[in-house]
Amino acid sequence: MSRIVRAAAIQISPVLGDDGLGTARKVCQAIREAAEKGVKLAVFPETFVPYYPYFSFIQPAFRFGGEHLELYERAVIIPGPVTDMVAETARDTGMVVVLGVNERDFGTLYNTQIVFDATGEILLKRRKITPTYHERMVWGQGDGSGLKVVESAAGRIGALACWEHYNPLARYALMTQHEEIHCAQFPGSLVGQIFADQMEVTIRHHALESGCFVVNATGWLTEDQIKDIAQDPALEGPLRGGCFTAIVSPEGKLLAPPLTEGEGMVIADLDFALITKRKRMMDSVGHYARPELLSLLQDRRPARTVHYVGEADPVSTSTDEAAS
Repeated sequence: MSRIVRAAAIQISPVLGDDGLGTARKVCQAIREAAEKGVKLAVFPETFVPYYPYFSFIQPAFRFGGEHLELYERAVIIPGPVTDMVAETARDTGMVVVLGVNERDFGTLYNTQIVFDATGEILLKRRKITPTYHERMVWGQGDGSGLKVVESAAGRIGALACWEHYNPLARYALMTQHEEIHCAQFPGSLVGQIFADQMEVTIRHHALESGCFVVNATGWLTEDQIKDIAQDPALEGPLRGGCFTAIVSPEGKLLAPPLTEGEGMVIADLDFALITKRKRMMDSVGHYARPELLSLLQDRRPARTVHYVGEADPVSTSTDEAAS
């Protein structure tokens, strides 16, 4: 008998202007609502807590220093109050949760994806390898230690953020670990319809190429939030469109109508028999691979700025190894 897991890709708007915990509370509320619908895996948008740094897309760097500092104050410490709150909710509902956060590690912010198991345990904390374009003024770079697939109550899960999906070797690193469910996260409410169109092509292709399910979540800004962030009608346009919250089968099919505007959930039952059906025809890391011709070298060592010899590490600046 094939295993079936009910998944939800959740598209909601953040809470702006508070202490940073409002969005986390909204995440927990959405998890509970999804649990009432029988969901066992919930995926939230990119850096959803406390919010995606939209300001960096529409303002020059010398002007957004204040907004950047505010993001530092509201960013997520791991472990900390936000992760404790989400972990408790995941445990109470028996749900696997994939959450995007702005992580603060002392003096640097990172675009971080966290996978919580149904027990509340953090299975994976990974950082976006290379922030895209304007994001490089906001976040530091991740490393290869987070390019891992983890065993969860919902299945073997891998995750990438936004344009990491345009890095074929990053995707292949997860494919070689036989991910069953790929959790994709994009900011949403950005760039316009072309971003949504490109996103659809990207996630459907990954589903086909990897032979796995893709659960993709994008964020949503209300009209009031757009006006508040832009502070200039001429800058509002780039903060609309670009939403495509969806769930894709290993055969590249949309399992439910995608959500392209407003808040809501896309819910679908993932029948793992479809993974075998697809891979019987084309297993890109198995019988369809040619490792004697093409192979991948991945460096999983966490990036460290100092290496101690002959003594214990006096300060741990990262939880990467603990979560690996």
